[in-house]
Amino acid sequence: MKHQYMRWGLLIAGIVLILMGISRNGFQDIRNKAIRICYECIGIG
Repeated sequence: MKHQYMRWGLLIAGIVLILMGISRNGFQDIRNKAIRICYECIGIG
């Protein structure tokens, strides 16, 4: 029973954090960093 509450708590916390990241445009930061890393690997940047 105790583990079930912990699982639900972690699931809800994860969903809340994902929604916070989306609302703060966190995905754009990650996308921009990934593009920069790819350009550095290719040798363009």
